[in-house]
Amino acid sequence: MTAQKGSAFLLKISDGGAPATYQTVAGLRTTQMSVTGEAVTVTSKDSGGWRELLSGAGVRSVSVSAAGIFLGGAAETQIRANAMAGTIDDYELSFEDGEKLRGQFLVQRLDYAGDFNGERNYTLQLESSGEVATV
Repeated sequence: MTAQKGSAFLLKISDGGAPATYQTVAGLRTTQMSVTGEAVTVTSKDSGGWRELLSGAGVRSVSVSAAGIFLGGAAETQIRANAMAGTIDDYELSFEDGEKLRGQFLVQRLDYAGDFNGERNYTLQLESSGEVATV
C-alpha cells in the first residue's frame, strides 16, 4: 500500500439532486474522520476474568472535523445554512485511492475566526445520522 496525500482527502456536500452530485467544500486545509463503536460487554462468570464483547452490537458513528480558509463558495454557504437550521444533509468523504464514504451528517459545530492581519477561517464538526457506507 502506498502513502496517500492529505490534500486528496476531500469533504463534499450533496446538491440534493436525484441522482446527487457532490461538490467539494472549498478552502479546507485539514480534514479528519473518526469512527467510533460502542462496546457491548457480555462478560460473565465463565469469562475467566477477561472482558468479552459482543461482535456487531452497539452504536457506531462517524465524526468529521475540518478546518480551512473561508472562500465563500456555494458548498460552504450550504453548510452554514444547514448549521443555522439544524438540517441533516448528505455528505461524501473521498480519498486519493478512489474510495468514497457517504452518509447523512448534522453540522454539530461551525466556527469562524479572523485575525486583524490574517485571513478569515472556519472549522466545522459533523456527526453522522444513520449508516455511513462505502460506495
